[in-house]
Amino acid sequence: MAVKKGKAAARKVKDKWKAKEWYKIYAPRMFNQVELGETPSSDPSSIMGRQAEVTVHELTGDFSKMHIKIRFRVEEVKGLEAHTVFTGHELTSDYVRRLTRRKRTKTDHVIDVRTKDGYLIRLKPMSITEQRIQAAQETAIRSIMSSSLKTSVADMTVSELVKSIISGDLTRDLSNACKVIIPIKRIEIRKSEVLEAGTPSAEEPSIQERFGQEAAEAAAETASEEEVEESEEASEEEESEEEVSEEEVSEEEAVPEEEE
Repeated sequence: MAVKKGKAAARKVKDKWKAKEWYKIYAPRMFNQVELGETPSSDPSSIMGRQAEVTVHELTGDFSKMHIKIRFRVEEVKGLEAHTVFTGHELTSDYVRRLTRRKRTKTDHVIDVRTKDGYLIRLKPMSITEQRIQAAQETAIRSIMSSSLKTSVADMTVSELVKSIISGDLTRDLSNACKVIIPIKRIEIRKSEVLEAGTPSAEEPSIQERFGQEAAEAAAETASEEEVEESEEASEEEESEEEVSEEEVSEEEAVPEEEE
């Protein structure tokens, strides 16, 4: 009797999984709608709200960004496709631990900013100084970071903000602004969270496209510099050859005529 019940239970489990279908999860247009993975479900409505988390390396192929995790949430299901929205990012805990050492001060901040396309985002930057600092200096750093971030982000779309966080451009600007208080070892946006969604532009390039454009511009600039260097080297060689030719002519003129 127990054996029959066991077989019946096994059939129920198999039937339960047989009823499920696999849905592919896609990133939003901001990340070029790359495939994030798959999830099983027997009811499309149950997929709504599911979370997905991947590293920037998986999205862009950049190994140096493996410590940055991007979070998404399923907002729409079309057929067997689940489409997501960006909900925030976070640095891996081991990366944060490597940055903090003895005789340094790590200060955490919480700043709410709004992008020009209407997103309200909570940023959690952390600053690490070369030496221990006083409470008044921490307060001054917080004040500078808050005003600097609000001013910078107000002129960015959410896509530009995320790209700036990933590339480190945003934190470099913060470091330059805060170094008037005390030398800063590192500033990182440890975590971000979307509090209110805005309206992203459908014509805006994806983050991958932005990185591609920058790489192409950098390559073109490098090629231009190499051409200038080659042109300068060629000019120097021509001048050198002309000088040698003039010296040879001078030597020939300086040779006295042999007496008859």
